[in-house]
Amino acid sequence: MSRRANVHSSAEGSREWGIAEEVPVEIGFNGTAWTVMMASPTDVEDLAIGLALTEGAVASGRDIETVEIRQWPEGLTADIRIAPDLVRSDRIHRRALDGRTGCGLCGVEQLADLHAPPSALPPGPRVEAAAIRAALAALPGHQHLNRETRSVHAAAWCRLDGEIILVREDVGRHNALDKLAGARLRGGEPDDAGFVVMSSRCSFELVFKAARMRAALLAGQSAPTGLALDLATRLALRVAAAGPDGAIVFFSPESADE
Repeated sequence: MSRRANVHSSAEGSREWGIAEEVPVEIGFNGTAWTVMMASPTDVEDLAIGLALTEGAVASGRDIETVEIRQWPEGLTADIRIAPDLVRSDRIHRRALDGRTGCGLCGVEQLADLHAPPSALPPGPRVEAAAIRAALAALPGHQHLNRETRSVHAAAWCRLDGEIILVREDVGRHNALDKLAGARLRGGEPDDAGFVVMSSRCSFELVFKAARMRAALLAGQSAPTGLALDLATRLALRVAAAGPDGAIVFFSPESADE
């Protein structure tokens, strides 16, 4: 979703430009607010479900009955309806999220939380370099909102051969991945193997979320941080990045591949 604005370009003169929308989105459970995120006002149900799952507030998408989306003058609300005993209240209280789109330690209550990541999963199937190159090259063609605005991120779920099958966009990179997770996990745990490609750099928060999605690999447009690599190793999640001259630089829990 975007609006139009008149801009002036030295090459093209005056023209219209798409401006991305950003609104407060309150997410809660059974009528009780949990957090407010600044986000693009699209795929809000996916955002709510994905955030609840990747932050551990809900164990499975199958547990969610409905998500009620309402629009207010101040923004949007997404109320997740779920049996009260299925809401993990310890995670609700610990994760009082500061919901800025550029949030750094999103959902981390204290520094000790950084050293208590979710349990590692067995390494997923290997993703070949050609598949990652294909997915990175194809991603811009799926970024419809970004083509209008040049200001939003995208997260894509890809088959092991690199074919992109699902994409979500948002002004926040974390939000984009949460939307993708919500779209995939709302009905439970899909059993199809695949990996995640993102338009942003690979940060440790994205590693957490990709691991929760059981992705075989997380690939970004730029290299990961050291903390992201450390966490990826602990979670047995392979990480990749676009390298110079279109090459792919791999960072793997086992070794660094070429």
